[in-house]
Amino acid sequence: MRITGLGHASVLIETAAGRVLTDPWVNPAYFGSWFPFPDNSRLDWDEFGRVDYLFVSHLHRDHFDPEHLRKHVSKKATVLLPEFPTTELEDALRDCGFTSFVKPESGDVVSLDGLDVMIHALTSPTDGPIGDSSLWLSDGNYRVLNQNDARPSELSVFRELGPVDGYLVQFSGAIWFPMVYELPARAKQAMGLSKRERQFDRTLRYIEELAASYVFPTAGPPCFLDEELWGFNDVFGDESNIFPDQVRYIDWLRTKGHDEARLLLPGTGVDLAEPGCPEHHEVDPATIYASNDTKAAYLRDMQTRRMPEVEAARAGWAHPEIDLLAELREWFGPLLAEADHIANGIDGGVRFTCEDSGYDGARGDIDILIDFVAREVRPYADEKVRYRFRTRRAYVEQLVAEHEIDWVNSLFLSCRFSAQRIGPYNEFVYVFFKCLSEERLNYAEGWFAEQNAAEASETVVLGDWEMQRRCPHLKADLTRFGSIEDGVLTCQMHGWKWRLSDGKCLTSVGHDLRCAPVGEPVPVGAVVPHDDHRGQHEMAESADE
Repeated sequence: MRITGLGHASVLIETAAGRVLTDPWVNPAYFGSWFPFPDNSRLDWDEFGRVDYLFVSHLHRDHFDPEHLRKHVSKKATVLLPEFPTTELEDALRDCGFTSFVKPESGDVVSLDGLDVMIHALTSPTDGPIGDSSLWLSDGNYRVLNQNDARPSELSVFRELGPVDGYLVQFSGAIWFPMVYELPARAKQAMGLSKRERQFDRTLRYIEELAASYVFPTAGPPCFLDEELWGFNDVFGDESNIFPDQVRYIDWLRTKGHDEARLLLPGTGVDLAEPGCPEHHEVDPATIYASNDTKAAYLRDMQTRRMPEVEAARAGWAHPEIDLLAELREWFGPLLAEADHIANGIDGGVRFTCEDSGYDGARGDIDILIDFVAREVRPYADEKVRYRFRTRRAYVEQLVAEHEIDWVNSLFLSCRFSAQRIGPYNEFVYVFFKCLSEERLNYAEGWFAEQNAAEASETVVLGDWEMQRRCPHLKADLTRFGSIEDGVLTCQMHGWKWRLSDGKCLTSVGHDLRCAPVGEPVPVGAVVPHDDHRGQHEMAESADE
């Protein structure tokens, strides 16, 4: 079994039973903000696209690149399709020209002419764009797990299938927090350092749990070639940067006693049968990673070659013919009327300032309020809000022109906005903006209703406290991921926190914990999202990467 790195989360897995291509991404994503790092645009993609199977883990644009799929991946390939609650991924792949699909039930192993395949799908509203997934493969001799961005609460479903030889897992950040928040630089630096440490520690937990023979850090980081985003690149020696590169993570792993990690650059090949699994690089890593200066020089060269792609797209983003307020009122109004759980979870207004003043051809700013109490969209009129977003008017016009139903998978991940908030992170805000279609919204509403209607009854004891076994956030097993310090429970899966004295979630609205001191009865029944967070000010962002 041979693995060739193709950039970001993309690899080619070659076996005697067929060639499998995963998550090929080349073109700039999210309003031209993200590029694969190192650059993979010069690979022979027609050759790498000549495969028997294609796996696209989810619809995030750094994993699903429709332009590239149409041009370079064989339409004879059979798509290995995750079992997601909507048909969006299948529909999008059919639109790219693919016609052959295998869709196993999540967690079931299927045999495909000598290749055993299992896809583990995550389907909560916070998992990717309504779904994320991992791919497990075996050719009878070797086993590979490609977890990419997915964050299963435990890896036992994979361990039970036998020892894993190759493990591909995300280690770098893939979100907008804390960079876009309008906060003092010191505060953002402290939050960035905490997030970087948390994402390193989380990946280490996975690595130690799976105990694979070899680990391949993948699915990041992206790089940012636009000058207005250049500061997000990890070329300044800043330990609070949430986008560390592969070499930095591999070096960190060594300090933790792990030397099984291998570096996959675009074009790098490894053979799991070769003793020690040495890397065979097409490019000397030192030409990129020797220092911050060499890395910055590499990015500047890449900027010269690839930024024209962004400039060409940018010319079409503004749509002066669109009446933003009228269009958003017509689009969002029916969704707000159906968004009972989401609206109750937000319980206020979200201000969206679409800025145009100060730019060439300025037409003026538009200030819009999305009112989740009155369930309406209207002009902002100096109301107090807990969430405010600022972005270019042209970006929102493009979202409306394309009827983009997932603003998380477009505007927010672009990092081309700024944000303010009062109080803790509110998960429901971002769930709404990724569910801007009736199908998605109804799925999310049903999911929240189901969680509130049937809370698991099993409890466990941690220290002096008895509590529900599963994390209220995304159901991680607290016997494995829970830790208690100074009366606060932290679930290490995503870093969420609860005050044990009353079970209140300190990280987000709702998601309270059923708990009690040992010897006292644990509350029975669901914990319904509530609005009791005006005095909480902990800044903790979603782990929905």
